[in-house]
Amino acid sequence: MARATTIKDAIKRWEEKHPGEDITKAEDVGFQFQWPPIEKMDSALGTLTNVRKLSLSTNMIEKISGLNNLKHLKILSLGRNYIKSFAGLEPVAETLEELWISYNSIEKVKGVGILKKLRVLYMSNNLVKEWGQFTLLQELPLLEDLLFIGNPLYDGCDESVWRAEASKRLPNLKKLDGETVLRDEPEDED
Repeated sequence: MARATTIKDAIKRWEEKHPGEDITKAEDVGFQFQWPPIEKMDSALGTLTNVRKLSLSTNMIEKISGLNNLKHLKILSLGRNYIKSFAGLEPVAETLEELWISYNSIEKVKGVGILKKLRVLYMSNNLVKEWGQFTLLQELPLLEDLLFIGNPLYDGCDESVWRAEASKRLPNLKKLDGETVLRDEPEDED
């Protein structure tokens, strides 16, 4: 079997596809669908000092790491990997606004609360089974768009019960599973 693609290899391939462009100045970098797949995020990501959107989806990454120098990162796409936790996001806690992490192996939501600017969280098709874990999403004060379909918790509920419970627990949500969250407006007391 061929050895895994490293971040360094992915950077080299990106530069070959974008002649004359400097990856250290690029704001949108995609390392998705690498073959052989990337298995490890590492410090080589640190060269992407201007990146605002980084995609590493559809690889074989198990752990989030190497984000230390990404001071401008707003969108991180890690869908379709083997990620089990939110650990490793600490370096981008102050800037990250969107995290796309569907189709992974996340069972526990612990650690997501550090992402105080997160507005969008796409985490469908993971392994979250308990309301207690779901409720930890309350630690995200700006969260307004959540994709959660395909988690055992979602699959175990009737859709109307799911929507009512999820929007009750996350009162700031505007969109849940791609649909606008409709709330009963409090009546004015005249």
